[in-house]
Parts: sequence; C-alpha cells; structure tokens
Amino acid sequence: MPRVGIALGSNLGDRLANIRAAIAELRQIAVPGEPLLEASVWQTEPKLCPPGSPMFLNTVVEIAFEDAPFELLEMTKAIEKRLGRAAVAERNAPRVIDVDLLYFGERIIDTEELALPHPRITERRFVLQPLAEIRPELVLPGQ
Repeated sequence: MPRVGIALGSNLGDRLANIRAAIAELRQIAVPGEPLLEASVWQTEPKLCPPGSPMFLNTVVEIAFEDAPFELLEMTKAIEKRLGRAAVAERNAPRVIDVDLLYFGERIIDTEELALPHPRITERRFVLQPLAEIRPELVLPGQ
C-alpha cells in the first residue's frame, strides 16, 4: 500500500485553521488504522507570488492511500474547493488552501495533469523542511 506525501499551504484567512481542516479531510480518505505522519507548521515568505502577498503557513503530511494517484488528485482538488479555494487565473495568487501531491509510493507519473514525484520538491524549502521532519531518509523515485 503506497505512502503518499502531501504538501499543504495557506496564506489567506485563518491559515492554521485552513491547514487543520485540510488535514482532517485527508485523514478521512487515508487508509483506516494506518499512521498519518504530520510535520510542524512553518511560516514562510511567499515565493513567486504577486507583490504584497501574505505570509504562508506550510506543512507536509504522509498518508497511506489505496486507490489510484489520479483519484487522490481529484479528492485533493475537491478538498481545496470545499475549503474555499477560488479558481483564479493569476498563477501563485494568494489562496485559502493549497494541497499538492509530492510523491505516491514508488510511482513515477509525468502527464499534463499530474507529475510525481512533484518536479519542484527540491526547489521548495517550504516543502523540504517539513518533509525532512517526517521522512528524513526519503529517497524519491527516480533519484
């Protein structure tokens, strides 16, 4: 059963409550009885965001998930929508919640819709720091 890394970020509204709500929803779709690993929440500067964007809170969780990666992608997009993430045209605009798949077991996927492992993990300190807390020994597929 694959273990899946998921990055969470929020820079609008009650950022901590947004992240906690997303984690609660992820707990509901994870395999029952399997551990959910949860890193500390980090406050980070907005990167590549419009000028004046608020600070982010970020964390990483890891869950066990039985279904296919594309099913999980749909579920994470639904979580974002339920928690109030608006569809905006501007890339990297401030957001209530962002839920990104980082890795899905040993799977390597490269489609327009989904790339796993996430192609920019190593460029994102706001992902690497919390990820190192919960999976310091992690070697990503294809590395």
